[in-house]
Amino acid sequence: MKVISILGSTGSVGVTTLDVVGRYPDRFRVAAMAAGRNLDLLAAQIDRFHPEVVSVATPDLASDLRTRLGGAKVEIMHGLEGAVAVATHRDARLVMSALVGAMGLRPTLAAIKAGKDIAFANKEVLVIAGELVTRAVREAGVRLLPVDSEHNAIFQCLEGRGRESLKRIILTASGGPFRELSADRFAAITVEQALNHPTWRMGSKITIDSATLMNKGLEVIEARWLFEVSRDRISVVIHPQSVIHSMVEMIDGSVIAEMAVPDMAIPVAYALAYPERLALPHLKTLSLVECSQLTFEEPDLGRFPCLRLAFEALAAGATMPACLNAANEELVAGFLAGRTRFVDIPRHLESILRRHPNHLARTLEDLLETDSWARAQARELIGHRSAA
Repeated sequence: MKVISILGSTGSVGVTTLDVVGRYPDRFRVAAMAAGRNLDLLAAQIDRFHPEVVSVATPDLASDLRTRLGGAKVEIMHGLEGAVAVATHRDARLVMSALVGAMGLRPTLAAIKAGKDIAFANKEVLVIAGELVTRAVREAGVRLLPVDSEHNAIFQCLEGRGRESLKRIILTASGGPFRELSADRFAAITVEQALNHPTWRMGSKITIDSATLMNKGLEVIEARWLFEVSRDRISVVIHPQSVIHSMVEMIDGSVIAEMAVPDMAIPVAYALAYPERLALPHLKTLSLVECSQLTFEEPDLGRFPCLRLAFEALAAGATMPACLNAANEELVAGFLAGRTRFVDIPRHLESILRRHPNHLARTLEDLLETDSWARAQARELIGHRSAA
């Protein structure tokens, strides 16, 4: 039986992970879970899966959870210390890293250094600290198993094939809800419209990133580190049907694709059971007849400049990707809260990147300083907008 810990159990990936675990109780046991503020869902998860340790965001939430659980035998922690305790639980062999954004960085690094394999669903960790994380993985001798559908697809396509045969990675993108919307209508985009993704059901932050194509930009940076390829060997193509989850082109011209219905249970299950596969009979079978019309387009970097900015940040290297990620997180939060417009996300982001004093990051603290600087810049720009 494989024992796992979950960072982000109440998020979309965490919920899917527990659904897969629940279908295979003889194969998996959950030792520890970290969540944020959704105590109702977390309490239900604890009642079903009986973890030994759980963590929530704040001391007050921890106190509330203790009251709800009564005499349940579970250690309740909070904050960064609690998340790290979940990530490094003594019994866990695999950690599902599914916390949203930069908050997953320290717990994931702690899990790696503790010798845990990582099922990796937090792309921001590699965007911020790709070199540090991949170095830690090599030094610890653990596995980094991608969970994002695109990177999991690439991982599957490359399985058993030498990296010297790889010519190019091709990431597919749905194009989001505004793929066909004219640029002059972007200023009026509402939060509700941006959260209405045409294909996937995800958390709010990643859904907004998908609408701006920033999610694909972050995935480009993630792919650079996961697969050790240079920027010029990563391409993005818009594929609205979301049937081909990504492709690899080999040096002989062969293009290998992974196809499946758009459901996160597939990459989650593959990462959990790797190198085995799990039967998922509850999912709809992919019908090639029903999806006979598969289309592909070049991304429009004029209407969706966030993807361009991500490529530029990757080319600049050093602390620029960390700046990109932190500023974007704050700007997306501002949009979700109604304090800034959809069109302000790329506009403010470009302004911040142009001002960022890019420099080599020798330590995690260097990256965290950049993270703090970029967040402060974004909050200032949102504040000016709110006051206008």
